[in-house]
Amino acid sequence: MKYLIVGLGNIGSEYADTRHNAGFLVADTLAARSGAPFTSDRYGSVAVVRHRGQELIVLKPSTYMNLSGKAVRYWMQHERIPLERVFVVVDDIALPFGHLRLRKNGSDGGHNGLKSIAECVGSSDYGRLRFGIGGDFARGQQVDYVLGHWTSEERAALPELTDRCADAILSWVTEGPDRAMNRFNTKK
Repeated sequence: MKYLIVGLGNIGSEYADTRHNAGFLVADTLAARSGAPFTSDRYGSVAVVRHRGQELIVLKPSTYMNLSGKAVRYWMQHERIPLERVFVVVDDIALPFGHLRLRKNGSDGGHNGLKSIAECVGSSDYGRLRFGIGGDFARGQQVDYVLGHWTSEERAALPELTDRCADAILSWVTEGPDRAMNRFNTKK
């Protein structure tokens, strides 16, 4: 069975170490653990991960965050992957740093990447992992915060967190959403 795993972020060196690229970091970790290289392709970089009989098409869109839906729609059609086997990893300012929230579906929560995907595929009924980046910013400073670089403390915690996210994704595709949510959703 094929799944489309999408890590949201922005391309370009100026965004490489920013909170808004948490999805890219998780995609990198998932691919690296399997030794699957990313190759440049239409609308993004793609790696193919095989795990317990499942084929995961791991996508890092090159369309920038606000147009992520274009890449997701293309790869769903290209690989003939139905919406119920699409899983998106996204940063979330509403969750404390390092908290994870897996969901089977949901609103975009004001996130432009999720909004673009829902607009392009006509639904928000796809799995997602929200990676908490915290919301420690002054009023009106949201853009600077999400496009800002990780602190040294956050950066030190990232390898363990992205590994946990990769485990959550593999659990989602092999054990199912309910079990994965029970195992990996962080309690407040």
